[in-house]
Amino acid sequence: MIHPRISVLLPCRNASATLDDAVESVLRQTLDDLEVVAVDDGSSDETPARLDQWAQQDRRMRVLRRPHAGLLESLNTGLAECRASLIARMDADDRSHPERFAHQSELLNAQPDLAAVGCLVEAFPSESIGPGLKLYLDWQNSLITPESIAREIYVESPLVHPSVMMRASWLRRVGGYQDHGWPEDYDLWLRLHADGGRFAKVPQMLFHWREHPGRLTHSDPRYAIDSFLRAKACYLSRGPLWGRKSVILWGAGIVGKKLSRLFLADGLPVTAFVDIDPAKIGRTRRGLPVIGPQGFMTLWRQSPQPVLLATVGARGARAVVRQQITSLGLVEGQDWWAVA
Repeated sequence: MIHPRISVLLPCRNASATLDDAVESVLRQTLDDLEVVAVDDGSSDETPARLDQWAQQDRRMRVLRRPHAGLLESLNTGLAECRASLIARMDADDRSHPERFAHQSELLNAQPDLAAVGCLVEAFPSESIGPGLKLYLDWQNSLITPESIAREIYVESPLVHPSVMMRASWLRRVGGYQDHGWPEDYDLWLRLHADGGRFAKVPQMLFHWREHPGRLTHSDPRYAIDSFLRAKACYLSRGPLWGRKSVILWGAGIVGKKLSRLFLADGLPVTAFVDIDPAKIGRTRRGLPVIGPQGFMTLWRQSPQPVLLATVGARGARAVVRQQITSLGLVEGQDWWAVA
């Protein structure tokens, strides 16, 4: 198969216990014009043997081997070998619905302006799903349209990486996967967004994401909260905050304080915090005043080229803060952004 319609990028490391389920879910897709580019990242279990067996059974399976170097290096190794114009991600411990690729490619074909599409995601097994993961999936499953995803792209990673299908041209246009000390997938979404890329999702449950203690999100420091904040600060500085002369943070809690430190270290003009806590109002954070919502509009009108970031990280607070800020006449995505 010289020109498959879809290249499935599948990095593997010591995944023999789950690999068969993952590969079978890919090879049994209703859209079968595909190749699987499986990259074995120096596995020490039966993964290489299982990959070889699958390659012998199905000519669409291509196996690449490399010494252990990590996920990001495996992704770029595989990307260089992908021959299709559409690249679907898949991990060796997850499962794809049989119609996932058909629906995702159909959406990409129908909307040429999209750089990547996801789908709704369900985690399994149910007994392993904690409240944090449930909240994250409920949030990301609520983001379907390009507008909703762009609106909250600085809140968290709005797409589950192995559930996504991307245009190879867009992926290569922004330089593939890069290591900046934070999650490689979130970094990719932020770079695509900064370059004008748009995202959407097929509004169907087409991907099953396995939850287990060994996932990188639980063990790799690149996925720690502070790493996500550094990623946000970096791309906010290059994007919405570029050229602004007054950065105001709505929320003087942990997220606001950490982001303000990153912004100030980068030389950005952070001027004030806004908070509703009477114990904080009238005090200072990092030498900057903390004011109440009542005094915010006065500060806003007096500030040169201001921009507002909503940094309240408490659960359920984003909707309340969004309503408060919108009621003041500020336009989201123009005057202000939610970042927590």
